[in-house]
Amino acid sequence: NAARNLPRWLISSFDWITDFGKSGWFLWPLGILFLALAALPQSFSHMSQRVLAAAMVRVGFLFVAVAVPGLFVNGVKQIIGRARPFVTGIADPYVFKPFTWGAAYASLPSGHAVTAFSVLVAFGTLWPRSRTILLIYALLIAASRVVVTAHHPTDVLAGALVGIVGALWVCRYFALRGLGFSIGPDGILQQKPGPSLKRIKSVARELLA
Repeated sequence: NAARNLPRWLISSFDWITDFGKSGWFLWPLGILFLALAALPQSFSHMSQRVLAAAMVRVGFLFVAVAVPGLFVNGVKQIIGRARPFVTGIADPYVFKPFTWGAAYASLPSGHAVTAFSVLVAFGTLWPRSRTILLIYALLIAASRVVVTAHHPTDVLAGALVGIVGALWVCRYFALRGLGFSIGPDGILQQKPGPSLKRIKSVARELLA
């Protein structure tokens, strides 16, 4: 109810921001990049092939870490069947119609929040220095879903939890198979050293040649 009384310019701004919480912004580029790497010729030097394999593992990890929590939530929210705010005319968070296959009763959890927080964990795991910017992005997307009255606050909190746990689970799945990550003696996930910028440039030169 408070969100509806916010200034029009603020709601319009968040209505623009919220669009960047769609998983397609990440899955399409990552999927295309993965396929492009897989389609490269196999005539590279042994070192170049190792660099490409490491790049494919990381791109694949990012794709799966964003896709899996999103797929999980798309099924769960239809089963839960929580009404979005004002579907019944009021912002009642206690209206449920389980197994209702429609957007009006697919409020819990927030899919945008799942994407934003899985991106925070996945990209932040590979590039720790980007975590502050990624956190700001995730919080803005989460807030936008409430401001545009697409979700209740608890929908967003649930989505954030699913996104974080889902991405961490994917990270652990990769680590157990030695793909890009490993599990240290203390049980903490560790990222394996990736290809340096110098080696990536070397592969690019070899490809252009």
